Amino acid sequence: MVSGTTAGSSNEGSLTTPLIVAIDGPAGAGKSTVARALAQRFGLLNLESGAMYRAFALKAIRARIATGDAVALETLAQETDVRLEPGEMGNRVLLDGADVTEQLRSPGVTAAASEVSVHPAVRRWLVGLQQALGAQGNVVMEGRDIGTAVFPHAPVKIFLDASPEKRGERRYEQNRSTAVPTEMPAKVLEEIRARDRRDRTRADSPLKPAPDAVLIDSTDLTLEEVIERAAALVEQKIGIGK
Repeated sequence: MVSGTTAGSSNEGSLTTPLIVAIDGPAGAGKSTVARALAQRFGLLNLESGAMYRAFALKAIRARIATGDAVALETLAQETDVRLEPGEMGNRVLLDGADVTEQLRSPGVTAAASEVSVHPAVRRWLVGLQQALGAQGNVVMEGRDIGTAVFPHAPVKIFLDASPEKRGERRYEQNRSTAVPTEMPAKVLEEIRARDRRDRTRADSPLKPAPDAVLIDSTDLTLEEVIERAAALVEQKIGIGK
């Protein structure tokens, strides 16, 4: 089960109709950062699909279930409670009632999340939970199949991309600034490329832009430029500046 609370207050006006902003893209593209910025600016609830997959992967690791054991993982999913609780500093992720937010960014959990996400039963379970969370709108959700599988009718769809080299560099710098053990840049790039292969070639909901998604390639853009381009798409949809 996944639950959330109402969105926070907007800094740039309020929405008069429910809105869903779907942000997809590969690992290290900056989806989470952009989603947080849009949520704060427009008063949207920020739903992190990646955090949900990582929480489930953490449970599988604790249960000593192999990431390739589809049957055991499907059974485990039916016994799992994942909740997102929005706060001023971002979402808290609760796994079976316990706050595991700080445990979800380790390389081991991140890799396991990618591996468990290839199983159709796991994806169907989490997609259903994500759809329930966003049913009332006024949300921004980032992931890899939000615009294609979770919210295919979202009025704002963004596919955020960058070169593997740039994404690897960003992920390396991100890890260096946190308590996450830092791997060598070449190792981080190798993991980014492996994640790309899994995400783009899996049978169920492979990573790809929705036909009506707007592509933002952030390879040569600053974070501020990416956020402003994404914000302009939301403003266009809700009529700000007209």
